[in-house]
Amino acid sequence: MCTGLGFTVLATIAPYADRDLLTGHIRAGYPTYAQTRVDSAVSTYLVLLSVIGALGVIAWLGTTWAVNAGTWWARPAATVMFVLGTGIGLTGLLTKDTSDATGLPPALGWAGMAPCLAGALAVALLWKRPRLT
Repeated sequence: MCTGLGFTVLATIAPYADRDLLTGHIRAGYPTYAQTRVDSAVSTYLVLLSVIGALGVIAWLGTTWAVNAGTWWARPAATVMFVLGTGIGLTGLLTKDTSDATGLPPALGWAGMAPCLAGALAVALLWKRPRLT
C-alpha cells in the first residue's frame, strides 16, 4: 500500500516536473489559442490533477490505516477506492477533448494509471489473506 501511495505522489507531481509537456499538448490541440489561454488551461489542469492527487493520498492513507487497524470494512473500502481510482485514471488516460486528442498527454495519462497497478495488487492480497477480526 505504501507503493501505491508513492505512485500517487509521483503521479501528482509529474505534471509540475514537466509542465512543458502539458503546455505543448494543449498548444498542439488548440493551435489558435493565445498563450494566455494555453497558460490558463495548463493551470486548470494542474489544479484538477492536484486535487485528484490529494484525494488519492487521503484514500491511500485512510485505507492503509483501516487495514492496519484490522477493521471489518477495510477490504470493501479498499475495493471501492480501487474501482474509483481506476475509473479516474482511465478517464484521464482516455477522455478526448474537443480537439479530438486526449485531454492529457499520454505520458501523464499513464502516470495516473500507475497507482491503479499497486491498488490491484493491494486489493488482491487483501482478499487473499484471512481476515484478522
